Amino acid sequence: MFNSSNWFREWFNSPYYHKLYFEHDEQEASAFMTHLLNKLQPAEHAKLLDVACGRGRHSKFLATKGLDVTGIDLAPASIAIAKAQENGQLHFFEHDMRLPFWINYFDYAFNLFTSFGYFRTEREHYNVIRTIANAVKPHGTVVIDYLNVHYAEDHLVHKQEKQIDDVTYYLTKWFDETHFYKKIEIEDEALEAPLEFTEKVAKFSLGDFNDMFAFYRLQLKDVYGDYSLNSYDIKQSPRMILIAEKIS
Repeated sequence: MFNSSNWFREWFNSPYYHKLYFEHDEQEASAFMTHLLNKLQPAEHAKLLDVACGRGRHSKFLATKGLDVTGIDLAPASIAIAKAQENGQLHFFEHDMRLPFWINYFDYAFNLFTSFGYFRTEREHYNVIRTIANAVKPHGTVVIDYLNVHYAEDHLVHKQEKQIDDVTYYLTKWFDETHFYKKIEIEDEALEAPLEFTEKVAKFSLGDFNDMFAFYRLQLKDVYGDYSLNSYDIKQSPRMILIAEKIS
């Protein structure tokens, strides 16, 4: 069993994390990236930072579209896999997004699929926004893709069981006033004993992001409610996709 304020270090570095979340939705992810690039219309060879890039699947796709992509993630196992894909337009670094990265270097910075909100303190979350804001050039673009709190509350499935390959995942979800929680119990015959992790993600509203953005000179430009970039509705939209500009 593993459960602490740094749960994400162990869980995000686990092969079971990637099996559970990412090996089944490549088509959805590619479609989202295509919609986003059509909206943003980046120049060829524009520099893009993929914050919390995992094994680099989105970075790799973005690089095939003519962008110069750098991915950062704190999970060493993920970055080791990502680095095997490196080329002249695709670069990866093991890095904690709470700490500063390159300054005024990128044209775009993406933080995708709720790869945010799991730190213990407000200061740490602000530090992530600082890293992202400082990394882009003046008038650069920041995209953050987060869950929509109101929709997530109304559509929470409290108990799920998933079978992926020969592994069984038992998921238990709940929430309180400030966070969503998900307990993941993993049964695999290859393991001596079951594994258990508990995710914890902050309930950040549109207003919360506006406050964090303003603190680091980011101005919100657009908000979308799903991966097809339909309009955001506070009750009906499954996602909250924020596009902001860095004000010089």
